[in-house]
Amino acid sequence: MGSAQPASDFDSERLDAEGIDLVRRRSGGGAVLVAPGAQVWLDVFVPTDDALTDSDVGKSFHWLGDLFAAAIASLLGASGDKAAVEVNRGPKQATVWSRTLCYAGLGAGEVTVAGRKVVGMSQRRERSGAWIHSMALLNDRSGDLADLLAGGAERRADARAGLSRAGLANAEYLAEPLTEEILGRLP
Repeated sequence: MGSAQPASDFDSERLDAEGIDLVRRRSGGGAVLVAPGAQVWLDVFVPTDDALTDSDVGKSFHWLGDLFAAAIASLLGASGDKAAVEVNRGPKQATVWSRTLCYAGLGAGEVTVAGRKVVGMSQRRERSGAWIHSMALLNDRSGDLADLLAGGAERRADARAGLSRAGLANAEYLAEPLTEEILGRLP
């Protein structure tokens, strides 16, 4: 869950039944579902005096979005449309679900592939610098997170629809190569 997200967003009985722990990260944003091999998670600390630091919180994500986009485009090669890999440099695209579910909206520096949100980011700033938490979703099962929400079936179905354009479909095989590609591109 994001730093300000209430645990009451989720159904504790469903979480227990699925063996899923609810964990709060120290940066903002909505919840993500973390599962083995389903994503590449990268936490980066940028010191205040680093050249990558930008006082504009939105722009401060762009360099990492560019890095993810280049790595993803490189790996898609002939099997994907490199031109369809984009970094959001425009305004935040909020939905009714984006405060609850990270992949239901699109923020600064976040990456889409063929219109599907693939990389989500959040940030926590402190005097010494900024922590950027980022995750590339390598499957299209983000709707599974919607099934863990508190409330009725209609609410969960609506949330699932809000996540229908998230993640790369069946790309778990990219976990290791994407990790290597990203690490090789870090400044």
